[in-house]
Amino acid sequence: MPSVTVSSLGARVRTGIWVALALLAFAPRPAGAITVGGGGSARGDCLAVFQAPANTPATHPRNVRCTDGDPSCDADGVVNGVCEFPIAVCANSDFSPMCSLQGVQAITVAHALDDGDPKFNPELQALQARVHNEIDPPTSVGDLCTTATSFHLTVRGPFASGVCKPAKAVVDMVSVSDLIGGRIYRDSDKLKLRCDPAPQGCSPRAFFTGTFDRIQHQIFNQSCAVSGCHDSQSRTGNLLLEPGASYTNLVGVTPDNPAADTAGWKRVNVLDPTTGDPDTSLLMQKLLGPPPGFGARMPFGRPKLDQSLIDIVQLWIAAGAPATGWVPGTD
Repeated sequence: MPSVTVSSLGARVRTGIWVALALLAFAPRPAGAITVGGGGSARGDCLAVFQAPANTPATHPRNVRCTDGDPSCDADGVVNGVCEFPIAVCANSDFSPMCSLQGVQAITVAHALDDGDPKFNPELQALQARVHNEIDPPTSVGDLCTTATSFHLTVRGPFASGVCKPAKAVVDMVSVSDLIGGRIYRDSDKLKLRCDPAPQGCSPRAFFTGTFDRIQHQIFNQSCAVSGCHDSQSRTGNLLLEPGASYTNLVGVTPDNPAADTAGWKRVNVLDPTTGDPDTSLLMQKLLGPPPGFGARMPFGRPKLDQSLIDIVQLWIAAGAPATGWVPGTD
């Protein structure tokens, strides 16, 4: 999952601002949110700060660690494999008496630009957009805050034997002051986020509505429909794997790969409503590591998928690649 750098947005960022805001509706600042500084010198630490449900370490909270479903820190309050963290940014904060600077020139959140960055995240882009529209640097207005952007961390899993692993992310923010006394001050802030699986374990049926929904969320969303790959901006191989588009882009579709096309393969080869052929399905072979001439293994440039997830894709295709419902052995 990603980190953040917020600044005055250039022309390249502006094109995505309203899209990001449309996807992420404004949210009120969460109950229990506290001000989190902690970067740069004490004097410049208030140029920009986070408002977040920070809870760790207990003596000086500056990071967020939450168990899925814990209502004290997970805004959705449901065991669903996702922790929701509302995060806002405040400029020229007065949270600490040690701060003496007011006059932020720019705020920059890392990985907020959809330019092929593998760490790009639309929630970071939404935070960047809110900084631009609601704080609008440069400004010397004191304690000027954005509304909160909801960040969602999805636990890793379930894998074999119902095992889930924590999800981690970092929001990085850099702020720059106006020229003050012949000097420009720089403030760097970092907010670490962690979502731990619920103690009662992780059940696919609690997280997903069916086998393909599991494939979409656990494989495509996390490893394929990302910036520079099979997202709406890149469409590598003329293939879009975002929610709502992936199924019709896969099942029964002739691949763009010339070798696979010549061999009579499909992206997902379905023979009848209850039967498919994983051996002549390019999706399956891409996950395993295709023969020479059939392109690179996927996910490209990333570690091979956990074998338990590859097995789920194989069972799904063999069962005719149903759009809904559970294929035996995939839950």
